Amino acid sequence: MKRDPQRPEERPEPPPHPLLSPSSPSGQAEGAELAAPLWIFGYGSLVWRPGFEFTSRKVGFIRGYSRRFWQGDTFHRGSEKTVRRAARGRGARSRGWALTALLFPFPCPQPGRVVTLLEDRGACTWGVAYEVRGEQIAASLEYLNMREAVLGGYDTKLVKFHPQEKDAEEPILALVYIATPQNPSYLGPASEEDIAAQIIVSSGCAGHNIEYLLRLADFMRYFCPQAEDKHLFSIEEALISILPCLYYTEESLEETASVPQKSKG
Repeated sequence: MKRDPQRPEERPEPPPHPLLSPSSPSGQAEGAELAAPLWIFGYGSLVWRPGFEFTSRKVGFIRGYSRRFWQGDTFHRGSEKTVRRAARGRGARSRGWALTALLFPFPCPQPGRVVTLLEDRGACTWGVAYEVRGEQIAASLEYLNMREAVLGGYDTKLVKFHPQEKDAEEPILALVYIATPQNPSYLGPASEEDIAAQIIVSSGCAGHNIEYLLRLADFMRYFCPQAEDKHLFSIEEALISILPCLYYTEESLEETASVPQKSKG
C-alpha cells in the first residue's frame, strides 16, 4: 500500500519528550513551564538544514551507533515513479555493477536512500546538536514530527551527545530520530555500489538524493576531519565513479546524432 503524505494520521505520533512539562496533557510545551532547554541531535540533513529556530548549535558525536544509508525515502529524496536509466560508455567493463543497477528499473515505488543509525558498540556518529528553548521547543518538535516521523518513518530516542569543543565537561542528553527495521520504509543493508546507483536515480521534494549524499560528506570532511565514516565515503566514491559513465553516454549520443550518416550504395 502506498503511503499518502496527505494523511499523517495513519502513522502514530511519537510519545512526548520527557523534558516537556508533565502538566501539559497534549505534550505541547508551554514556555513558562519548561524545566530545561532541549537538545536535538541531527546526523543527516539536519546538519545543514534544520528547518526550525534554535538558540545554539554544537558539532559533536554520540557513542554506540554507526550511520547507515539503510532508510528508504519516497518523499524528501525519492519518489513513487519508476526510473529507467541506461549507462554505457568509457569504463563500462570495470563497472559492471553500475550498469546492472542502472539498466533495469527499481521496483515501484522508487525510494531514495537516506541515513539512519545502527547500534554498534565501539562506534560513534558525528553530527550537530541544536539547543531549543521556550517556545522553540514546541515549534521544533511539531515540525520534526511531521518531517522525520510522519513523512520519514523515524522514531525518537534519548542519547548522550559529546560536544567537539575541548572545554566541554559532561555529555548532553539529546533527542535523536532513528529509523528502525520495523518501519515500512526501511530498506536495510546493501553494497555501497548498489546504494550509490540507487541514489543517482532518486529525487524528491527536498531535492536530488545526490545532493543529500554530497552535503553530508562535505559536512564530515570540513567540520569533522579527524573522524572516520567508511560507509559514507565509500558510497561517495562509488557514486563519483559511476557518474562519468552516465555523462559519457549522453555526450556520445549527442555526438552520434550530429554526425551525418553516409548513404549506402
